[in-house]
Amino acid sequence: MKELESLPQQYYSVDQVAELLDLHVRTVRGYVRDGRLKATRIGKQYRIACEDLEAFTGRPAPSSSAGPGRRHAEASVIVQIDAIGPEATMRLTNTVMAAIAHGQDGGERLRVETVYDEERAVLKVIILGGLDSTAELLKIVNALIEQPE
Repeated sequence: MKELESLPQQYYSVDQVAELLDLHVRTVRGYVRDGRLKATRIGKQYRIACEDLEAFTGRPAPSSSAGPGRRHAEASVIVQIDAIGPEATMRLTNTVMAAIAHGQDGGERLRVETVYDEERAVLKVIILGGLDSTAELLKIVNALIEQPE
């Protein structure tokens, strides 16, 4: 869990609660549906009040990186790499996944997916995360695609 501190009148999305408590989003939704975690439905989404999260966990709510007075920015990037073979795709994908696994020790969380179209020889790398972490990962991807196959 992240550092604990109380945030009055703070509301969290299901995704934020899942990240703060290191749980899967489906697990948090299940807690809400079962009535174990109190939440308010707004449109099609649930919002969890800070005090309800504190009651659920039995301790002060974990602080969100986007707390009051703090600005948070994320990047959503799709990198398309043309004319890439299956072996190079595997090498690039494994290196990227290893890089994000190694870099997650205390830094920003990155989410990465890869999609390879073998017929067209096109690889797409989808990156979601903080600006600094995303920029570092893009440098790694750039260095890897500049290497000859």
